[in-house]
Amino acid sequence: EATSLKDYVSRMKETQKDIYYITGESREAVANSAFVERLAKRGFEVLYLVDPIDEYAVQQLKEYDGKKLVAVTKEGLELPEDEEEKKRFEELKASYEPLCKVMKDVLDKKVEKVTVSNRLVNSPCCIVTSQFGWSANMERIMKAQALRDSSTMGYMAGKKNLEINPDHKIMSNLKDRIEKDKNDKAVKDLVLLMYETSLLASGFTLEDPTLHSNRIHRMIMLGLGIDDMDEEVNMDEISAAAGEAAEGDTADRMEEVD
Repeated sequence: EATSLKDYVSRMKETQKDIYYITGESREAVANSAFVERLAKRGFEVLYLVDPIDEYAVQQLKEYDGKKLVAVTKEGLELPEDEEEKKRFEELKASYEPLCKVMKDVLDKKVEKVTVSNRLVNSPCCIVTSQFGWSANMERIMKAQALRDSSTMGYMAGKKNLEINPDHKIMSNLKDRIEKDKNDKAVKDLVLLMYETSLLASGFTLEDPTLHSNRIHRMIMLGLGIDDMDEEVNMDEISAAAGEAAEGDTADRMEEVD
């Protein structure tokens, strides 16, 4: 249902200070997005911007009628909270700090940081982007351009942050595992798997879909109780080797052209 910013502001709750919006490929995709879970639960209206031109428009339109336009897919989302909610959130952040550190160590340069989220309800985690970089949707639009400038992609793509849901059973279970054994081998695979699924759910594309598939297959084998210890392989090493082989092939072809 179409609406205007004027009508949106007229429907805002008394405690709401900002205009919330989310950009995406389709209405269905943004409506089911993890980013709107907390807002929907608390009754805050979110604008669904699903036309490509919307991405360019919101970059110029920073506020309306004294209200800031806030992308719910970017870091720094602040929701109205009372003192009790703020206190609980700070306690959760302190409690999950060791898990965030371990996850950051596992993901390394894949993410800028791992933090406790205030926007999730049902999802275990999500990928948010930095304030001044491209959103996942903008990145998708730019990658689809036939005459895109590849050099621009590097510095305009938003830095990714992983936000975890402290109220989700997966995260509380991981937290318990970390407290018992920081070197638990299963944790690395689980963290990488969650990161990759969060990328997909947040609108990004995977750099190496094959590696993701291999992780899924390993999890399925564990679930079925199939012992693969005799044939255990480091999937990261396989991926790195495949990348080196691809670079070598490219170099060989370039030499042939010369």
